[in-house]
Amino acid sequence: MDYNIEAWKEWIILWFGPFFQTIAYYLLINLFPEKQAMIKLYHESILIFNLLPIYPLDGGKMIKILIERILPFKISFKIVIMISYSMILFLLWNHPNKLGNIWILTIVLGIIIFKEQQKTERIYHKFLLERYLHKYNYKKTKIIHNRNHFFRGKKHIIEQDKNYYLEEEYLRKKFEN
Repeated sequence: MDYNIEAWKEWIILWFGPFFQTIAYYLLINLFPEKQAMIKLYHESILIFNLLPIYPLDGGKMIKILIERILPFKISFKIVIMISYSMILFLLWNHPNKLGNIWILTIVLGIIIFKEQQKTERIYHKFLLERYLHKYNYKKTKIIHNRNHFFRGKKHIIEQDKNYYLEEEYLRKKFEN
């Protein structure tokens, strides 16, 4: 996955899943009208599940894109992980007596979120490496004072000890040494 893809492009890609699922829903209820209630139940369940604000589900990725509009990439990722854990706890709290699918599902999602959280530094490193290798030409520039505060969709000037470095310089030093 390209972590530097333009946010609007990723947003469109993320909405293709629910869009095509809805098309499939209408096709199926027209092909099997006698099973409309069952098809509707499955469709709604899958749609709602996929749009939950839990990373790496589409809903979690959508929340991350929104947060990235105001916060740096790495911080946005950490926040969406915390939102994901909160959503898991919310699901468990609201379904304490349903020890079946919801508990199994939330435990599996919790494990997935934990594994994603463990990869935070690796994901950020990949985000920076993509920028170094592809030399994206972003229109907006941002001055940052912390190397961990790169934004998605912006080029950066890094201020460090009253010296200023272009993003390209910083990334070249980071990956060529």
